[in-house]
Amino acid sequence: MLLQLRKQYGKAALKRGKAANELIRSLKNKPVKLQLAKVNQFFNRAKYVTDKRLWGKADYWASPFEFIGKNRGDCEDYVIAKYFALRKLGVDDKKLFLTYVKASKQNLAHMVLSYFESPKKPPLILDNYNKKILSALKRKDLKPVYSFNAHSLFLSNASAGLGKSLPDSKLKNNKWRKLIAELEGK
Repeated sequence: MLLQLRKQYGKAALKRGKAANELIRSLKNKPVKLQLAKVNQFFNRAKYVTDKRLWGKADYWASPFEFIGKNRGDCEDYVIAKYFALRKLGVDDKKLFLTYVKASKQNLAHMVLSYFESPKKPPLILDNYNKKILSALKRKDLKPVYSFNAHSLFLSNASAGLGKSLPDSKLKNNKWRKLIAELEGK
């Protein structure tokens, strides 16, 4: 991966790739909250840029490789990179969700990474707008729409079935499925 980063994106990307590998190595077997904080901090250093400007498309979901290579992206790209880094560290997939929200300050659809320490506690939110990891209860600026991971999708709208898990066969998120398939080499 490191050689490919250098070949495709240059020396600076190689340096970022090495730093990402070192981050993962240094955080193995550390407390989850430390892993969350360090991964959030690491990826939030990248510059925010719209998909239209970066990729020439209205909506593009970059792989972690592309995000590290370009060192820029939009909210989905931050979340995807954080999700896969935390999975690589062994954080349970059942506790991590990519969450679509309505960001009231920006009046935009936005994506954050939610970490559920337990099903009975509100999630912690990893975000590129507000770089502090806070409980969802403290993020009054975000209104959840739906959450998903590699295994399920949960609705956050009461009229659509609050907290209702949809079976994998009902997931229609083609960008997520495509990204997962590419990362798995299918």
